[in-house]
Order: sequence, then structure tokens, then C-alpha cells
Amino acid sequence: MISTVIKSFREYLMQVGYGTGTQEMLPRLVEEFLVQQRIKDIQMVEQEQVKAFYAYLQERPLKRRPGFLSEMMISHYVYALKTFFSWLEVTEQADYNPISGIRFRRAKKNSREPLSVEEVQELFKAAETLKETAILHLFYSLGLRRSEGGELNTTDVKFKEQLLYVREGKGAKRRVVPMAEAVAKALERYYLNDRCNASVKRVKDESAFVLNATGGRMSGDGYNRVLKAVTERSGIGKEITLHHLRHSIATHLLQGGMKLEQVRDFLGHAALETTQIYARTHPSQLKLLL
Repeated sequence: MISTVIKSFREYLMQVGYGTGTQEMLPRLVEEFLVQQRIKDIQMVEQEQVKAFYAYLQERPLKRRPGFLSEMMISHYVYALKTFFSWLEVTEQADYNPISGIRFRRAKKNSREPLSVEEVQELFKAAETLKETAILHLFYSLGLRRSEGGELNTTDVKFKEQLLYVREGKGAKRRVVPMAEAVAKALERYYLNDRCNASVKRVKDESAFVLNATGGRMSGDGYNRVLKAVTERSGIGKEITLHHLRHSIATHLLQGGMKLEQVRDFLGHAALETTQIYARTHPSQLKLLL
């Protein structure tokens, strides 16, 4: 029975879009738990067994070299068990989730903690120019990577169609990002009233959508300097990077009910587990995948 469940779990991971490596790793980690705790029936797993396995991981030696499991590797085991038992619960293969309610020590504080919706609103309020507002929309509302913002051209932004084209994202992947009407209008205002009014003599890159102060293409560092200035005016009181904005929109979209696969496509991720790193998925959101 256990081997059948592990096989079904692996098939589930494949169906919802996890990467090949994760499809192999998560079932293997779950299987180690079941073997180490001598579990024959998944209906009979108790919370104390999960706690006992977690304690075992703290002292578990490495198999191929001297030493013990790292905190990050232990967190992978925890993630595997959480994904496994949430899947069992959602698919009604188990009536009880033994891992729910257990608090585990974090391996490392997340330096990319997403902003709250209120903090994002404060950033937009602090924006003083059309360019600053446009930049916030590019990296928050549209979730662009730093490099994608740097490569953005005027021909990539379609105001009437409310679409933005990422011609070459990470891994040479192309994607089309839909824009809300308010976002499209904000970008259009920047383009018509700021970008197009730049002195022809000063424009060094006619194809670039966002120009820096000297008329050249805005670089990633340039975007970060603009964001830093807006952040300081907002009074939020913490460092915010372009990646914080991308992480935040992913989290907010999930919390708003968007399916994980849709968020993956919106961000241009190749694998589903990458999206889950950016945006924490709760068991209630897992139901949206099935």
C-alpha cells in the first residue's frame, strides 16, 4: 500500500508541474519517513511520529560523507511531508493531517519577505513622477525580473491591447503578461508625457521603454536607485528591492485566489516549485490545483 501511495504522489507532482528533480526528491524523502517510522498504513500516522522523525533528522548522519544534515536539507524533508499530507487530505485519502499544528524551526530567515498590500500602497503614494509610478507597475503589477525591465523596449508594451511582451526572459523563455486597465494607462501616461518628450539629442537608446537621466536605457541598478528613493519617501523603514516587488505580487495573487499554475505562467517560471518559493502556498490554495 505504501509503495502505491508513493507512486501516486509522484504522479501528482508530475501532473501539477513540479520539476523532474522535485518529482524524484519529495517522494524519496516521504518514503524515508514512512520507513524510519515503520508506518504501514497512512491512515494510522500520528503527530508524535512526525515529531520523532524531525528529532531523528537533527542527528541523522550523511550517507556519502562525514557529517550531518544541514538545516536547509531538513527543511526540504519538512516541505516534502507538508506537501504529501496536504495532498492526502485534499484528495480525501486521509481524514487527519498529522503535520498540521506542528511548528518547525526555520532554516534561515527569508530575506525576501513579501510586502503587505498596505506597504505596496504606501510605495505608490510616495511615487512623485510618472516614471516612478511606471517602474512600480513594471516590477510589482507586472512582476518583471530586474533583467527583463532592463531589456524592455517601447515595442514590447501594447497599451490598447493591455499586453506586455517579455521577449527573452530567464532561460530564453518568452511570455505575454496581461495588464489591468489602470496599469496600461499608467504606463501610457509615462510614455506619452515623459518618455516621448525626452530631448532627441539626449536619447541614446531609441528602443528602450524606460530611460535614465542621461537618456540611456535604464539599468537594473538604475531601477533599484529609483525604488530606494521612493522607499525612503514612503517611510516604510526597511530595504526593498525590485525582487521584493516581484515576490510580493506573486504572494498577493495567490492570496487573491489565482491558481498556482497561472501565477507560474505570469512570472515566467519553468517549474511549479520555483513559484512556491516566491509565494507560500497554503493547504486551502492547494485545493485550487486539483
